[in-house]
Amino acid sequence: MNTIIITTVLLAISNVFMLLAWYGHLKELGDKPWYIAALISWGIALFEYLIQVPANRIGHTQLSLAQLKIMQEVITLCVFVPFVLLYMRERLRLDFLWAGLCMCGAVYFVFRGGMGTGTPTGQ
Repeated sequence: MNTIIITTVLLAISNVFMLLAWYGHLKELGDKPWYIAALISWGIALFEYLIQVPANRIGHTQLSLAQLKIMQEVITLCVFVPFVLLYMRERLRLDFLWAGLCMCGAVYFVFRGGMGTGTPTGQ
């Protein structure tokens, strides 16, 4: 399977765990002491790291560090919006669209020189 596809899928799965670890306790553990939420979040975050670390190692075989980071941020936004809407039950805001457009610009600039080069064309 293509390295970019594998990296993308693993980072998407990793982001689901990350969002649950970072924000899930706000919905599910609001009545518990913060240290209980922190311990549970650390447990969830362990699974996130067990997926995220190999994803970054695989991705870095073909992508520069900047490209890998921007890819991660775009995936985070793509996973975050459904998480906010479906799991946290918050309303959709136009700001999500603007943030997505900014990320599209970031993707353009970091990938315009090709994959793994780290240097844009014309520079």
